[in-house]
Amino acid sequence: MQIKRGIIQAFFPATYTASVLLFEATSFFLTGVPVANTVDSTSGLSGALCAVLFFDEHNPQDAVVLATFPNGSSGLPTPPPGRVVFVPGYQQLNAVNVVPGSPLTATLTNIPSGIPAGALGAVCQISFTSATAGSSLALAPYGVSNPGAYAALGNLPASHATLSGNGLLPVNGNGQATIQASGGTCSVTLYTYGYIA
Repeated sequence: MQIKRGIIQAFFPATYTASVLLFEATSFFLTGVPVANTVDSTSGLSGALCAVLFFDEHNPQDAVVLATFPNGSSGLPTPPPGRVVFVPGYQQLNAVNVVPGSPLTATLTNIPSGIPAGALGAVCQISFTSATAGSSLALAPYGVSNPGAYAALGNLPASHATLSGNGLLPVNGNGQATIQASGGTCSVTLYTYGYIA
């Protein structure tokens, strides 16, 4: 057995494999390398350094990515995987109108928010008001077929009242979530203050 250093070129969460460029072979890529299940999608970012264990050093396909670690000043990956990571509160949406039948797509992974690409979900606070009593919101990862199966906030008790809630909002692979209004147009404010790695 032998351990070598490399750089993640691509991570494929569907198959939990990666393409890796080894340090000593600057033009040789390993493809389809299995990744240990302790490495999550926020750690398997392109550009992260990694440790590759070769069970048989004469067979480059008989390997596994054991771990990833920061790549100098790029900080990839950060922070360690497998936990909720809190970041300073960031206002993603401020009184944005969401009209029934016209869902809003919000990208929550971005530099100002502190939520990195590859995060699985956001820790958020959401509030809304509406001129229509009984209004509600459905929140889900962008592109899912049944947004109602995820988070809901609603049944506004009276017109112009405000409802607030905190929770975990899953996002798709591009860091996007969908917000749908029902009953009436909703004015939505959303803060994020953490993420699921």
